[in-house]
Amino acid sequence: MANVRQSAHASRHLRVTEPSPWVRRFAPLVPAGGTVLDLACGNGRHARHFLDLGYSVVALDRDGTPVADLEGRAEVVEADLEDAAPWPLGARTFAGVLVVNYLHRPLFPHLLDAVEAGGVLIYETFARGNERFARPRNPDHLLRDGELLEVVRGRLRVVAYEHGLIESGPLPGVIQRICAVNQDLEPVPVYPDNKETPR
Repeated sequence: MANVRQSAHASRHLRVTEPSPWVRRFAPLVPAGGTVLDLACGNGRHARHFLDLGYSVVALDRDGTPVADLEGRAEVVEADLEDAAPWPLGARTFAGVLVVNYLHRPLFPHLLDAVEAGGVLIYETFARGNERFARPRNPDHLLRDGELLEVVRGRLRVVAYEHGLIESGPLPGVIQRICAVNQDLEPVPVYPDNKETPR
């Protein structure tokens, strides 16, 4: 029965074809001309979005069938990311690393290492509290409060972070999301009157 439920949950995600508004919002931060890694890409909705924007794309999932039509336009990699499987991309780095609606915590160090200098991590998935509304309900598949902030602390500069209930859209629920860049982590100047901003 568990496999049937997981399959139904996966097919719900595969039916969504529009890119996430969070991904669209921060896509312009990904350095032009770079390569984007779409991890656990599903049907490739974000891979397709970045291809349309002119990026090279690596679309990685354990089942490449939903993105088979991208062969020749993108690099499609089939790989098991769980069950103690080795990281399939070695030391490769990317201008953009994106993960949407997927969580496997042992991958966090690999994801951080995969963001090249000046590159961007865009991550969005379900968080604790979602179990009251819809799947996933297993805490292993739900981010803890502030977890993505802790993951990038000391490694990437946070551009934006949100955590809360999203009631509209095709996949409503309690969502945590972050956009962070691999840039100098020197402190940002503080302007005492809070009116002046750097130009």
